[in-house]
Amino acid sequence: MTAGDAFVEFKDVHKAFGDKTVLDGITFDIRRGETMVVLGGSGSGKSVLIRHIIGLHRPDRGQVIVDGEDIVGYGEEELIPVRKKVAMLFQSGALFDSMSVVDNVAYGLREHTDMSDDQIREVVRQKLGLVGLEGVEELMPAELSGGMKKRVALARSIAMDPGCILYDEPTTGLDPVTATTINELIRDLQRRLRVTSVVVTHDIASAFFVGDRIAYLFEGGMHFVGTVDEARGSREPRLRHFLSGGKEGYVATV
Repeated sequence: MTAGDAFVEFKDVHKAFGDKTVLDGITFDIRRGETMVVLGGSGSGKSVLIRHIIGLHRPDRGQVIVDGEDIVGYGEEELIPVRKKVAMLFQSGALFDSMSVVDNVAYGLREHTDMSDDQIREVVRQKLGLVGLEGVEELMPAELSGGMKKRVALARSIAMDPGCILYDEPTTGLDPVTATTINELIRDLQRRLRVTSVVVTHDIASAFFVGDRIAYLFEGGMHFVGTVDEARGSREPRLRHFLSGGKEGYVATV
């Protein structure tokens, strides 16, 4: 596949939990090398959507195609190569509290490569450098600030040189200065590593800063997909109301 082709494709994806429909016929693609922001209010299904990309959720109906492979029917063993090329930065960071920074970042390398300990430590040093952290290898997560934890988790996400990084609410719970730092890192890593990035957020300023394209999710449906400029000028009533600070429960008239 060439640059600009789809790295991820959702085709008529449906997902419900009990009698609650979360995704209702989602069809859109995420292009190789772009930063796609999935925007929407709390509870709109954004996190559920991106978890389909690494098989943490399976659709009730539809296709999820990752790097040319429909992964819907894959078992856990078949998903291992997918999860090596698609990393996820969870909202909490999900660091192992009992492990030092170096051991957290090195976890995937030790599990899935034959690198020596010296080689692993060098990769860890390089990846921490990419996220602006030096000399923290021996610290424990409890010794880190919230922003530092996010950056360590990001270093762990890029340790295996993935082709795609999923960010689940990356700035939630951070002060504005730290949130700006994380947003700048997302853009910087996308450009320097040429990865495909998918950012889930309800933060409009963050979405417009990091995104190449915006996908707007509301009540299980994808109501808009387009560039940041197209989003700013869109006449889609739900998106316009959301961008103006309205409540997600609002149903606009055309």
